[in-house]
Amino acid sequence: MVVEGNGRAYSITIGVCVMEKKVFCSPMEQILERLRAFGEFEIIIFGDKVILEDPIEIWPKCDCLIAFYSSGFPLKKAEAYAALRRPFLVNELEPQHLLHDRRKVYEHLEKYGIPVPNYALVNREYPYQELDYFIEQEDFVEVHGKRFMKPFVEKPVNGDDHRIMIYYPNSAGGGMKELFRKVGNRSSEFHPDVRRVRREGSYIYEEFMPTGGTDVKVYTVGPGYAHAEARKSPVVDGVVMRNPDGKEVRYPVLLTPTEKQMSRDVCSAFRQMVCGFDLLRCDGRSYVCDVNGWSFVKNSYKYYDDAACILRKIFLDAKAPHLSSTIPPSLPWKSNEPVQPTEGLTRQGSGIIGTFGQSEELRSVIVVIRHGDRTPKQKVKLKVTEEKLLNLMLKYNGGKPRAETKLKSAVQLQDLLDATRQLVPPTRSGRESDSDAEDLEHIEKLRQVKAVLEEGGHFSGIYRKVQLKPLKWIRVPKRCGDGEEERPIEALMILKYGGVLTHAGRKQAEELGRFFRNNIYPGEGTGLLRLHSTYRHDLKIYSSDEGRVQMSAAAFAKGLLDLEGQLTPILVSLVSKDSSMLDGLEDASIEMDEAKARLHEIIITNAKAKNTNEPVEFPWMVDGAGLPANASQLLPKMAKLTKEVTAQVKLLAEDEDEKLALTNSFSRYDQAKAFGKTTIDVARIAAGLPCGSESFLLMFARWKKLERDLYNERKDRFDITQIPDVYDSCKYDLLHNAHLNLEGLEELFKVAQLLADGVIPNEYGINPKQKLKIGSKIARRLLGKILIDLRNTREEAISVSDPKFTEDEATFLPTKESEYQQKLQTRNEDGRRSSSTSEKSLDQEDEDDRETKYRLDPKYANVKTPDRHVRTRLYFTSESHIHSLMNVLRYCNLDECLQGEDSLVCQSALDRLHRTRELDYMSNIVLRMFENTEVPLEDEKRFRIEMTFSRGADLSPLEDKTSENTSLLQEHTLPIMGPERLQEVGSCLTLDKFEKMVRPFAMPPEDFPPAAAPQAFSGYFKGSGMLERLASLWPFHKGATNGK
Repeated sequence: MVVEGNGRAYSITIGVCVMEKKVFCSPMEQILERLRAFGEFEIIIFGDKVILEDPIEIWPKCDCLIAFYSSGFPLKKAEAYAALRRPFLVNELEPQHLLHDRRKVYEHLEKYGIPVPNYALVNREYPYQELDYFIEQEDFVEVHGKRFMKPFVEKPVNGDDHRIMIYYPNSAGGGMKELFRKVGNRSSEFHPDVRRVRREGSYIYEEFMPTGGTDVKVYTVGPGYAHAEARKSPVVDGVVMRNPDGKEVRYPVLLTPTEKQMSRDVCSAFRQMVCGFDLLRCDGRSYVCDVNGWSFVKNSYKYYDDAACILRKIFLDAKAPHLSSTIPPSLPWKSNEPVQPTEGLTRQGSGIIGTFGQSEELRSVIVVIRHGDRTPKQKVKLKVTEEKLLNLMLKYNGGKPRAETKLKSAVQLQDLLDATRQLVPPTRSGRESDSDAEDLEHIEKLRQVKAVLEEGGHFSGIYRKVQLKPLKWIRVPKRCGDGEEERPIEALMILKYGGVLTHAGRKQAEELGRFFRNNIYPGEGTGLLRLHSTYRHDLKIYSSDEGRVQMSAAAFAKGLLDLEGQLTPILVSLVSKDSSMLDGLEDASIEMDEAKARLHEIIITNAKAKNTNEPVEFPWMVDGAGLPANASQLLPKMAKLTKEVTAQVKLLAEDEDEKLALTNSFSRYDQAKAFGKTTIDVARIAAGLPCGSESFLLMFARWKKLERDLYNERKDRFDITQIPDVYDSCKYDLLHNAHLNLEGLEELFKVAQLLADGVIPNEYGINPKQKLKIGSKIARRLLGKILIDLRNTREEAISVSDPKFTEDEATFLPTKESEYQQKLQTRNEDGRRSSSTSEKSLDQEDEDDRETKYRLDPKYANVKTPDRHVRTRLYFTSESHIHSLMNVLRYCNLDECLQGEDSLVCQSALDRLHRTRELDYMSNIVLRMFENTEVPLEDEKRFRIEMTFSRGADLSPLEDKTSENTSLLQEHTLPIMGPERLQEVGSCLTLDKFEKMVRPFAMPPEDFPPAAAPQAFSGYFKGSGMLERLASLWPFHKGATNGK
């Protein structure tokens, strides 16, 4: 009861004018019950019959009114009642009309300075109306001159229509993902063949915001209170994660100061005290993408307490302000509240190097991983003089006679295919013997270009590109008749293709992700799931520019995070590209050329190091260590066997050509639909065709090029740089095309393997000192970033351990990574943000200097150590960076500045690495950092590093015919070798020691360059800083009992 100043007591009447479905939902019942328990309020529930049938004049009278729109609710009728009785409104009614129109929501948000995604409106008066300001092309839409590159988001303007589409670029596989209201355990569905946008209505088009697979829902109760929860975004795989009670898994998170102000602004702008809205966190900034109106948190007793207390104060402020500051000594319903269990993160030692006691906690996991199994990389070079091809070059280079052209888009490649089809007959005429040898070779190369462009039946994926470089010009009269102009008469065409991640590569990556989930993190297989789903996992995945590397990263993430569905949405949502750190050999090209020249000399002349006859301490210290003693004798044998295999494939190609001539049709392999597949195409294998997308013509071209390039008969010269390519093709065909029974292929593989095992490691330096020099140049950026990762983790852990540490400090911890992220973000900012989202205050600029740490809210999280995080960084790259990083780790002590220091790698591991034949597909180097919380903060043993490596799929298709491996070979897949130690058991490599040994070879944080934005994904990848903390990406109870 409320007591007035004259001593008279009365109750404040609260009317609940809401549809019964909403009144009797659990959160509303919980909060209303708490309000009743205060004893100050009489709550009147209107009910559906009163709301829908009775006139407003006989509706119950009330002092305060809770009224909000839901399906079937007569909003205008409620407005008339409020105007008649004038109660205090918790949520004002008139602004609720705005929430039904997404255009008005965005306009209102912008009006109040609340950041929204970059967007544009397409308004149609009737379905399929053609609009002159709307343009749709292959990989973008343009609205009033504003271009949105794929991926972009398409939202109906009707706020009650929840069918939202995301369109993906062809370079990532294409297709569309449809988001919708939860149906069972699904909240989205991927449609790989849908590429055109809808035209039946009016839509908002907006920039896709890469949030790392997490959505944040914010719930306000008055302008001074906001509760936020993170959940798995439907964008990733569309599977709704639920707890054992069937509820969607969500975890409360702390809002940053900026986000708290945004919550106040949303609450005030829409005049909705109780209001839910969606927040996107991207590149360290936050944007509001939807406002829902009245919303309550589910399944949080702490929130119910807070909401009831705040609503009590709101009601008393409105009707009994003299009592509003009075807080009851105890909450009357507390004695009946069930106790909520808490869950802790398992704390244990490594188990790989040794256990260091229960006081040790995992702090960081850093992994550098090579991509999975791929098709052989191919390149076709030919000089062209045909006018159709020269005109095509001019068409796409702006008519500049001396400028080269790159063709990658579907439209460009289709133009090239049309031209080559006109230049090359569909089948051989049989009169080629009368032609000049050079003309015949030219026609065959054009036929090869045509075959490559026809793969899959359409242009999708990230595995074909063509360059046209003008070589010769003449001056011709201008078409207008005034003067002369240059015109190209010859150009060099370079077609690059292949190197595509195979079904086996996708399977390998996904399986390795599962292995990491179950073995790398403490907790008996569920450790990562529990850690990640409670928002304590700081995960970022980086990839180089190569398509096979990006798809490997996406498949690994699918296994690591227990995701489902196609790889394209996972790639776009979770994988960040950084080609400057993970691509290229340019920095060490001179040294690598020197190494290859010396390698050629050693092989051809059988010349070992000058001190061959002198005793050496270790076998890996000599020049060309690992090369077979009879390498010069093996080369002619390799050339002979290569020629024999090529001749067999030629017969298969001619047979295919004859069949094509008879049927005039050919069943082509759909590369786009193969994205995400992890099984072989049984029908192709049964038909005796090559595995994957390769035709016999292209298979023959691959082997013919190897035969021609390996040995030049006219010059009697071997090219040892072709040895890895011959080995690559042998291993690929033994694994994927064994059913073709190519005679001599197994023998060729054995010879090629002997040579490749010696050649490949020596291409990165023929002795340890040269390996160290080359490795430090190639991996310099990567090493610098790894040191940043480790230092940031240490600083964060120390900050959390400080007795003065507070929650607000946990929200932002300054790190050097932020500077790197900001440079990358600046590099990739291309003006796509609207002015309302790109303009920043000085306060915001200062805030950007610190990397945002999105955290659990300890008050609501129901987990132990909510401030403790594990930082995971996954770097997907190619063979060169794996070799380079390993060479720095094992030989860093040979540098002059570190003389006298022991190697980071123990003696037994150095021996194993010398005997390791190959760092094969999915090979990886893992660094895990542990913190011993019982050791003083200033003690260097507080943080230690554990190093392991895996040789990857380093198994010959000819060996180890165990039942398990035989099954894998039937699936064209080689198993991945398990982790091996780089340190002795029980050793302790401190973080200080690791930093000391690696720092001389790493790029300092302040020197990270703002490299050019990669072209292939420039429409949507916004640099390496795009991934924020993921949350609730899976149910940690999955596959377990009793919710554990």
